[in-house]
Amino acid sequence: MAEQVLTATMSCPDCFKGSVLDREPTGVISEIDGAYFAPGPSDANSGSHRAIILLTDGFGLNLKNPKILADQFALHLACDVWVPDFFAGHPPITESQMKLLPERAGVKLGFFSMLKLVSVVLPSVPSLLITNRSSVVDGQTTSFVKKLQKEKKYDKFGAIGYCFGGGIAGRIGATTSLFDSIVLAHPSVLPDETIKAIKAPTAWAQPEDDMGIKPARLEAIEALYAGRKGQDNFVDYEIKVYKAHGFGARPNFAYPDVKEGFEKAFRQAVDWFDKTIPDTHQVSAALH
Repeated sequence: MAEQVLTATMSCPDCFKGSVLDREPTGVISEIDGAYFAPGPSDANSGSHRAIILLTDGFGLNLKNPKILADQFALHLACDVWVPDFFAGHPPITESQMKLLPERAGVKLGFFSMLKLVSVVLPSVPSLLITNRSSVVDGQTTSFVKKLQKEKKYDKFGAIGYCFGGGIAGRIGATTSLFDSIVLAHPSVLPDETIKAIKAPTAWAQPEDDMGIKPARLEAIEALYAGRKGQDNFVDYEIKVYKAHGFGARPNFAYPDVKEGFEKAFRQAVDWFDKTIPDTHQVSAALH
């Protein structure tokens, strides 16, 4: 049961595993819906005209990892990064649950380890299925982005979604035109209809071994994008696969393959946003 719930709402049992990043956030909690705000460098040509929305995994903002990631994206992209609290302070998964499980994702579990996993996962099931069902979190995220757009007047929005947040990014990208570029890092499962309807250029960062999106499914996803070539609804895309599971949002740098996956996926996201939503303000300033 627990694995079925995870496959439907996130990707797999590894969504509960991982590590806490060893540094402290430098941004602030804003007055806009309690979102975390990581400002771009103050000397970035009087402000960037693009902003990134980082959509968290099931741990939400109670885990400091997404805040640290936002700080790093703000630095490397020289733009503002926002992390909405679509769980309203009550994420379905807690840090204490993560600490009850092996920190390395992708490790095959024996019978008794699986029983322990189920006992850790079950308390999150009501929150995943009811309180934070897709219609609720998608609506809260859409409302936040529209409010941000109205108050801050950004020209372009990029969205990067990790695990649970990847599902949100994909669904909003399919039903609205709020996002001008999307990165999906080991996202929750998205159906064909959603993928075919995504309106923004999309990059996928996917682990080799994933219960929700297996290699055959990833090939089918690429075929869905390729099938749009030559049509009016074609969008640019790329799909990269990384060896280690758990490389994106909660990496343990003690494992070289996880560290490598994290660094390459982070650079993939930075390069994708620079390619698909370049900061035209900074480009224009450079030309003059």
